[in-house]
Amino acid sequence: MSATTAPVGPLKSDEQRLAELGYRQELNRGWSGFSNFAISFSIICVLAGCFTTYGQALKNGGPIAISIVWPLICVVVMAVAVAMSELASAFPTAGGIYYWASTLGGPAWGWFTGWFNLIGLVAVVASVDYVCATFLMNLLGLYDVHFIFNFTKAAAGTSVDYSAHVNFAVFAVILVAHGLINVFSSHLVSLFYSFSAWWNIVGVAVIVVILVAVPSHHASLSYVFGHRANVSGFSGHMYWFYVLPLGFLLTMYTLTGYDASAHISEETKGSAQSSPQGVWRSVFYSAIIGWIVLLAITFAIQTTKETEILKAGFPALAIFTTALSSAAAKAVILISTVGQLFCGMACVTSASRMTFAFSRDGAVPGHSLWRRLNKNRTPTWSVLFVCVFAMLVTIPAYFPDKLGTPVAFLAVTSISVIGLYIAYTIPVFLRWRAGDRFQPGPWTLGAKYKWVNPIAFVWVAICVVIFCLPFAPEGVFFKSGFTWSAVNYAPIVTIVTMVAVTIWYFGWAKRTFKGPIRTIDDSNMAESLPGISSSP
Repeated sequence: MSATTAPVGPLKSDEQRLAELGYRQELNRGWSGFSNFAISFSIICVLAGCFTTYGQALKNGGPIAISIVWPLICVVVMAVAVAMSELASAFPTAGGIYYWASTLGGPAWGWFTGWFNLIGLVAVVASVDYVCATFLMNLLGLYDVHFIFNFTKAAAGTSVDYSAHVNFAVFAVILVAHGLINVFSSHLVSLFYSFSAWWNIVGVAVIVVILVAVPSHHASLSYVFGHRANVSGFSGHMYWFYVLPLGFLLTMYTLTGYDASAHISEETKGSAQSSPQGVWRSVFYSAIIGWIVLLAITFAIQTTKETEILKAGFPALAIFTTALSSAAAKAVILISTVGQLFCGMACVTSASRMTFAFSRDGAVPGHSLWRRLNKNRTPTWSVLFVCVFAMLVTIPAYFPDKLGTPVAFLAVTSISVIGLYIAYTIPVFLRWRAGDRFQPGPWTLGAKYKWVNPIAFVWVAICVVIFCLPFAPEGVFFKSGFTWSAVNYAPIVTIVTMVAVTIWYFGWAKRTFKGPIRTIDDSNMAESLPGISSSP
């Protein structure tokens, strides 16, 4: 593919840096530094991750998996975030981590990084919007609003299959709505994200006040910081090395999506500084705010209702309805649901920008379609791509297990964590390998990368293994009681997809895919960038 012609004339500093990296300014650069931070903060969204995967930690570890494990894992995740921030400063492009890996390691590294990233982003969209539908259904149920599409179900809402079908329908509606919103101007969407950031901050404060003030009594310090629980079905002697690690999903899933600040670099003013700050600040503030709200939820547990709470599909919802008055429970779930709606919208934005950038370099089948921009200079077709595949990957949720355990949701969240964190740490590893040959941007770790980066990629390697494990004994292949509805299909989807793209790469793409394709030629750079001569 030949380079396209860039506009002639002096370029602004952001456009100059983008031209040096090989791209002309196509997307509308109207995002502020706060908007850049806001999109990552909105995707992390403690009102989503902390509430929806709370039960995974409570059931697999108990309160200590929340009160103690959360801050410990957050420290390690910060190592990943700051390592990525250095790369975001050096390479402020919409391709983000895919571009970083391609530049530091070559086309093959970029190819696999891009596909892991794309898989993870699509799964994040699916998981956020699916559980948002669940919370919305519960909220409407508190107002006695029920979805009744099949009158033969006399007890609508009590049937596991029927509830799953309605949940999937609501999920589809939310996904379509987020897709439609994202085809409007990026300036309008960025305003939503700025509002979303404040919603997450103020909303969390309101929820914490409610959880502190309304319950008739609270759990003790010894319960919150010392109590263990294991309802996974695995034996107690597996607690420390198998069951408790399954609960790590709470922290790792909540703290994902902060690569969004890198993906919208080409739409952000002062991106070489704003994008890296958006990456690490979104993780840092989410870690603190998330811990506060998680402690408030855990202290609100009515210990006499512990058995009922642990049996619930989403224990956080059970805590709210057992510890709070009807009005207070409605307020908490409403705030959380709105936060999840904002989060899902931001996830679609981030995933569509990654799809656009990856397609711009010819890596996605049908790339000429997915890279098209509408009159508002937003990638409409990439939005469609993300929404369609997010729905496809969630289809197993239409067929629940007999207990109604959200296995499909947990599997999709695992896919997102596996895909995203592998993609995050491939370029982190390549930067570490490059050593002093790496040319940093304005935001840099200095010599600290020598120990920060290994912490990041070793930790992620451990987590990938953990999140490929079965969630319950019924999901263990070749074991008595095995059922497909209990299978953690995260490793199946990840492995099948990666085998497919590996065959595709070595069978065809290796000869044609050369990594990032320049969209600005040297002659136009010479006319636009000071100090560059076009003479041979």
